Amino acid sequence: MMVFNKELDFEKALIKVLCTKGWESDIIKNPTEEDLIKNWANILFENNRNINRLGDYPLTRTEMNQIIDQIINLRTPLQLNSFINGKTVAIKRDNPDDKLHYGKEVSLKIYDRDEIAAGQSRYQIVEQPILKTKSKLVNDRRGDLMLLINGMPVIHIELKKSGIPISEAEEQIRKYAYEGVYTGIYSLVQIFVAMNPEESVYYANPGPDGKFNENYYFHWADFNNEPINNWKDVASTLLSIPMAHQLIGFYTVADSSDGVLKVMRSYQYYAASAISDKVSKTKWDEGNQRGGFIWHTTGSGKTMTSFKSAELIANSKDADKVIFLTDRLELGTQSLKEYKGFADCEDYVQATENTRVLISKLTSEDPKDTLIVTSIQKMSNIKHEEDGLNERDIQKISSKRLVFIVDEAHRSTFGEMLFTIKNTFPNALFFGFTGTPIQKENQKKNNTTAMVFGNELHRYSIADGIRDKNVLGFDPYMVKTYKDGDIRKAVALEQAKAKTEEEVFTDPKKEKKYYEYMDSSKIPMAGHEESGKYKRGIEDYVSTSQYTTEEHQRAVVSDVIEHWNTYSRNSKFHAIFATSSITEAIKYYQLFKEMKPSLRVTCLFDPYIDNKGGFEYKEEGLNKILEDYNNLYGSKYDMAKHAEFKKDVAFRLAHKENHKGIERTPEKQLDLLIVVDQMLTGFDSKWVNTLYLDKVIEYESIIQAFSRTNRLFGNDKPFGVIRYYRKTNTMARNIKDAVKLYSGDKPLELFVDKLPKNLEGINTTYKEIKELFNSEGIKDFEKLPDDNAVSAKFVSLFNDFNVYLDAAKVQGFMWNKEVYIYENPATEEHKEYHVYVTKREYDALLQRYKELSGGDPDTKHTDDDIPYDLKSYIVEIDSEKIDSDYMNSRFRKYLKELNKGSSPEVVEKALSELHQSFASLSQEDQKYANIFLHDVQSGEIDVQEDKTLRDYINEYKYNAKNDQTYKFAETFGLDEGKLRAMMELNLNELNINEFGRLDDLKKSVDKQKARAYFESVEGRKVLPHKVNIRVDSLLRKFILSGGFELGKS
Repeated sequence: MMVFNKELDFEKALIKVLCTKGWESDIIKNPTEEDLIKNWANILFENNRNINRLGDYPLTRTEMNQIIDQIINLRTPLQLNSFINGKTVAIKRDNPDDKLHYGKEVSLKIYDRDEIAAGQSRYQIVEQPILKTKSKLVNDRRGDLMLLINGMPVIHIELKKSGIPISEAEEQIRKYAYEGVYTGIYSLVQIFVAMNPEESVYYANPGPDGKFNENYYFHWADFNNEPINNWKDVASTLLSIPMAHQLIGFYTVADSSDGVLKVMRSYQYYAASAISDKVSKTKWDEGNQRGGFIWHTTGSGKTMTSFKSAELIANSKDADKVIFLTDRLELGTQSLKEYKGFADCEDYVQATENTRVLISKLTSEDPKDTLIVTSIQKMSNIKHEEDGLNERDIQKISSKRLVFIVDEAHRSTFGEMLFTIKNTFPNALFFGFTGTPIQKENQKKNNTTAMVFGNELHRYSIADGIRDKNVLGFDPYMVKTYKDGDIRKAVALEQAKAKTEEEVFTDPKKEKKYYEYMDSSKIPMAGHEESGKYKRGIEDYVSTSQYTTEEHQRAVVSDVIEHWNTYSRNSKFHAIFATSSITEAIKYYQLFKEMKPSLRVTCLFDPYIDNKGGFEYKEEGLNKILEDYNNLYGSKYDMAKHAEFKKDVAFRLAHKENHKGIERTPEKQLDLLIVVDQMLTGFDSKWVNTLYLDKVIEYESIIQAFSRTNRLFGNDKPFGVIRYYRKTNTMARNIKDAVKLYSGDKPLELFVDKLPKNLEGINTTYKEIKELFNSEGIKDFEKLPDDNAVSAKFVSLFNDFNVYLDAAKVQGFMWNKEVYIYENPATEEHKEYHVYVTKREYDALLQRYKELSGGDPDTKHTDDDIPYDLKSYIVEIDSEKIDSDYMNSRFRKYLKELNKGSSPEVVEKALSELHQSFASLSQEDQKYANIFLHDVQSGEIDVQEDKTLRDYINEYKYNAKNDQTYKFAETFGLDEGKLRAMMELNLNELNINEFGRLDDLKKSVDKQKARAYFESVEGRKVLPHKVNIRVDSLLRKFILSGGFELGKS
């Protein structure tokens, strides 16, 4: 790979490659916004020269202003995506030369997403455009590259040379956005690309109201999901024409449901393209119904992919109707709303309230009725319901080209219904989407997903998702409520038909049988396949009743309660508890209510009450659950409104719809949901991070259930936690089989490291950090190393340290605990682990890390700079709550030893401990702490009992600042009151002169005094007009930095 030591060399090399990939070789260099508006006007003129549009009369500047005004009013990338893809823009002609259209409205073609590398499409490269900031006080910026399609800047690329992390380029883009450069014509930017020669990420512009979220920064990959990192390959794929054109036109999604522009990941693009291509090549009269299936892991954005597939087909006119089929619950809570959000306009997606409406949409000729969303249940009953299909309808529909897209295609319940739909529409084409396709190992009714839908068109397995950080890994724990040895013994006695061990030895046959089952080499705990036959394990002999005992259930509830605060992060996150039957679900609900009444818990199961045994128990239980829920949340659900209750539970658990933002009112949250089968597939909530399982499941059910916990959230949720209690060895085997089947033969681990490994990581990285500071002669991490290269290494190590720390915290790590006993449930062995870093040392390191983030934003980096790969979430950790009690106790101890005349060694030891506690203070605070300490030692201050060390530090700091402000005002003869008022406002570059306050302060400066000061410092004459410039610069620095000592006067 080529190495670029200069950013400019990299820029030139990238331009050279782009020019061979469909982009024009005539580069626009260093343009202002005005230059780009003129360039756009020329392209609009060339593309609209026919008699009905502009004729031979170019656009005037005021006509261009009309277009720019429309852009300014639309403002957000979401709205502007619709503007760009709307094909045309209307203006009122004011060019007097155009006699035909003067004063009339004309429609101009701006961009056609179907005209790829053809027709009137233009592809230009802009090198180092000048970007104006919103503040007059902040210098204009220069971007690296912008890519224009038909004159519109739609992609902005920021580059860094070899060895510089792309986080620097990401930060540059974030800074530009903060400074307000993406306005006017630049607000059309849809995609950002941060790039160095070794790595690239792309992401959608979040716009002026949005937040940059690193979870949605994507690496481009090939069809087999192998990441493409080499800059040349990125230029030749993602940034090439036609791909860049398609990315803007087809593979961005303006999601109106959350007001955010989204860009598709590479695997979503390959899947949607594969379906669209298949439809375009279909011979409709051949009756081949199997289009194929997409295997994309749960949580990877299947709904968006399926929508995009449907939209591509509808736009291409390759089919007359595209019908998205989903389960009725998902339709009620998620899919329809998401589809409507993704669509260019709400009318584009048609819902079907009843069978008659569904039939009218299917028979309709209106282009608006092309994309239909309905439930698989409704579609399968279309013939049999009242108002159902009649012969005339069937004939009308049969003449149309129908495409069905089936979500959650692995569900066995869909089998019969799908069969009915296929018989009703024999010429339709069917595609399936699933995260867990049914394969020969777990086939249902002798059917696999491939048999039902045809070939696999694209795969993105759970292993791919975890590697790419699109979904989280899992942290599973087997929790044994009975010891394996006890279960084995009970089964051996039962098989030997003996009640006690003594009885076994009275009969040789019984003894032989007993020892056969006690021998783990002959009969393991879990069964297994051998020569095509299943050999039972010990747990296969254990009856279900063993797990419905009060002993087992109380042990399970106790385990959940014991770990509740750790896993839920003090009830920030929620959990799902899956049981084996309705009776057990009700029993567990009662136990949670009894054993932890403060837990907000509810229970969901099929409300259908049969007349078999136990129906009274179910009905009573359900009524009590609804009554408790109503009392807890002030709702009014009853048996008749159970479907609405279920919807409310789903929204509450997901913080959506009427429960959006409930994290701000924790009393409205739901902590724990108990289920039997519901909500274990198809339900999404990033707020769920733990699954408790007291049931035995296998294959697709395992991956589906586990995946309820693996939606991305942030650093508080590094993985999904699973705890399983029933037939734990059998479940461990089932998990292994499911992982093998669904990880797509990728070697990547689906399971995260356990606590011992994370503690080891904490200790190792801490040791390396300590050695780093020691090698620089720095004690107790009291300051940063002077060498930038050493500081950069510290940042890298501290980033790693925090990854281990975040994971360990969820697994039970606490700062006040030094020794951890870890029990391996598989071997039942105990082992001790120690942690060698304290909270005070961590706070000190955190303080040093933060000090590296405080650089001047206007500092220009040179090619020799060593940048720091700082993570914003670490910089934002609140370290104000430093252990000041501890620091104060060390100070009191030192005072005590000093005052009572202890030996020099004892005093020195107490002083050393006190100095160590200073490390968690900022450099400035350390300075004042040491000045104060010096005053104490010299007897210049009488320490008061009611004041803490922190009080004295603040007092010294305040006096120093006070002194500095007084001296500054005195030196320049300016208004001290106004200066102090500004110092207290915590201003920044952008608002320092708001309401003209800085100008007002400058007017009070005594010019003679100011000139005398600068001449004294510089040792030469200063011209009067230059005094004003120096005053402005010095005043800004003084106010923004919080004050400093002036140089010699």
